Amino acid sequence: METCEPESTEEAQGAIEVNMEYLLQLKELDIPEEEAKKALIVTGNISAEEAAIFYFENLERMNEEVEDEENYHKMVFVVNMELPMGVGKLFFSQIAAQVAHAAVGLYQILIKESKTREMAYKWDNYGAKKVVLQGSSTAHLLELQALALSMNLPNYLVQDAGRTQIAAGSYTVLSIMGEEESVNKVTGKLKLLN
Repeated sequence: METCEPESTEEAQGAIEVNMEYLLQLKELDIPEEEAKKALIVTGNISAEEAAIFYFENLERMNEEVEDEENYHKMVFVVNMELPMGVGKLFFSQIAAQVAHAAVGLYQILIKESKTREMAYKWDNYGAKKVVLQGSSTAHLLELQALALSMNLPNYLVQDAGRTQIAAGSYTVLSIMGEEESVNKVTGKLKLLN
């Protein structure tokens, strides 16, 4: 005899009767009725206790997944606004080049070690969030870098080669990577570059 497995939980609920006594016990534990029915079906109506254990373990697992998703990683670029980078299109092309240096430099650091490689992987899988902010001066960038280092946040400070209007050796952009909450402790009060 061939059996047909239900394709969905809704289909399963229609095919399998739940024990009403167990269902009432689960509802007394403030488990929503539909979730209680699902738990009873999945556990084979063995007992309210088995269904409750299943429900709460599943709920805990879902909460952990949400927490993981909330720990998004982001890459932040702090541009040294005291440097002469031109105006208009020249300004934005200079900044774009400097931010690109910072992104590549930091990414190369991230992929070297397994711990930071995992961070880069999570960052990439959750949208690769990038934010460009304004730093007031070289001293400001150095202060932010020191804070990032103290928090063990991977970072990269671009030191310009001097092939454009920016003087050789100038610190142009600081890039920082980490969990959003941690990075915000370093850069959360800075203004967006616009």
